[in-house]
Amino acid sequence: LPQLGSHLPPQLTQQPWHLLYCTRRDGFSLRTLYRRGGQAGCPALLLIRDMEAQAFGVFSATPIRCSNGFYGTGETFLFSFSPELKVFRWTGRNNFFMKGDVDLLMVGGGSGRFGLWLHGDLHHGGSCPCETFNNETLSPREEFCIQDLEVWGLA
Repeated sequence: LPQLGSHLPPQLTQQPWHLLYCTRRDGFSLRTLYRRGGQAGCPALLLIRDMEAQAFGVFSATPIRCSNGFYGTGETFLFSFSPELKVFRWTGRNNFFMKGDVDLLMVGGGSGRFGLWLHGDLHHGGSCPCETFNNETLSPREEFCIQDLEVWGLA
């Protein structure tokens, strides 16, 4: 988390982060992730480690939740450590920040491609370049298996 500090909105850099959800403690379930996803108005950091030990994720200025449509703000960004930190910010080309239901969590979009998506079982996901963030594929493969997943929130 420390490396991400300089990329967060300035008002958040001095705030303490708390672990809201992690697969080791809470099991692999997108429903549980939504339930533990933080209070309204609280930013969240979703951190994934895949089976190839690649780490990547998303910062959301709003809690990660179930939704009918896309939500989020232009402060949302994708990141990967490969091995050094790369941050992919909003391009302004669309507002497809985040969208989630019990089967799928999607981050970024455009032309049918998601910057990051996670299956409801939280064992599988994928990443493609997308218009929202003009990102690289976050994981070494377009589709990956999840080893660990954590959601950190501000108290």
